[in-house]
Amino acid sequence: MPNTPVMDRLVRKTVERHLPWNVHIDLTYRCNERCVHCYLDHHDYGEMTTREVKNVLDQLAEAGALFLTFSGGEIFLRPDLFELIAYGRGLNFDVSLKTNALLIDESRARKLRELGIRKIQISIYSADATIHDAITKVPGSLDRSLRAVQFLLAEGLQVKLACPLMKQNLAGFREVQALAEKLGVPYMLDLTITPMMDGGDGVLALRSSPTDLLRVLQDQNLNSRACTPPEIEPKSTFITGSSTSSGIESSAYDDIPCSAGHNSCYISPYGDVSPCVQMPKAAGNLRKQRFDEIWYGSTEMNRVRAVRESQLPLCSSCSIRGYCERCPGLAQMEGGDLLGAYERACELAEMNARLAGMENPISAMHLESGPAPVQSGIARRNDLVQVSL
Repeated sequence: MPNTPVMDRLVRKTVERHLPWNVHIDLTYRCNERCVHCYLDHHDYGEMTTREVKNVLDQLAEAGALFLTFSGGEIFLRPDLFELIAYGRGLNFDVSLKTNALLIDESRARKLRELGIRKIQISIYSADATIHDAITKVPGSLDRSLRAVQFLLAEGLQVKLACPLMKQNLAGFREVQALAEKLGVPYMLDLTITPMMDGGDGVLALRSSPTDLLRVLQDQNLNSRACTPPEIEPKSTFITGSSTSSGIESSAYDDIPCSAGHNSCYISPYGDVSPCVQMPKAAGNLRKQRFDEIWYGSTEMNRVRAVRESQLPLCSSCSIRGYCERCPGLAQMEGGDLLGAYERACELAEMNARLAGMENPISAMHLESGPAPVQSGIARRNDLVQVSL
């Protein structure tokens, strides 16, 4: 969504007043794919019912939410999906979807258009069916997803391809770009592979090293930070994206780590509310509390909301902070400290600064303690997640 002076003022107001205008809801963790890098536990431990989700949507509308993303798991495994979309649209939400699209046929694409869905993000891991299907563990999944893309485009819907990059598919990122261009749709390449929900960090072995990512990082069309001279303050890059992002950048976010807890949040299939999907410590549960009580009154939400970039103990003094894509959620999960630095972010920041022409860039964390093993200090997700059934 393009930024304009009017939109910038609107974003600023939502941040200043802590209005939750952008909400990401995972309707289910169940899925019909078994992607090798996925962090979710796909069992159903008691998802919110249709009635419960509708009640949540009523509360979000009352709280001032505007952008609503339904995701999962695979949302089309919920038999009430279209009913929930229709209910959300009836409350004037701008509804977007994230899906693998395996279950989208012509009739469902038509129904989505009739319901006024604005955007659908579809996970595509490679233009090579052998690689894509090996990642999803579902034979024929690439063909089915791309067929669904054609159905959606035929209905005039906005489609975006999302491709997390890992060792298995890194070599083919150019082909994914070419595929998106051939289809006439935007795309996102994401470097973020996160620990699993049960605390397992085995999936981090799928991450490509910063050296292997050079082909991506040195492309100025993909990574503006690495192509910005040291004397100029670098701007953000699209490579890593927020799960709750509406795609609107604003100076209102200048001294806060991200939108999480300020004007966006995450809701799990079980009603747990957290600032972001990357911050899995629940601030409260909608089966026990109202949304506004959690959003405005919870200790966890206010703790995240109080963080300022300029006050980070280590990162605020880092000479290459402008080249860093530090995520506070990943700082908590991987470094054990919401306010701290973590190895992956520092490695990529040093690589970006080096590519921009800075001689011997060293992050503040490495100046203080020296480089650490990539997977050291991973906080266990099961120590953070609070699922209240």
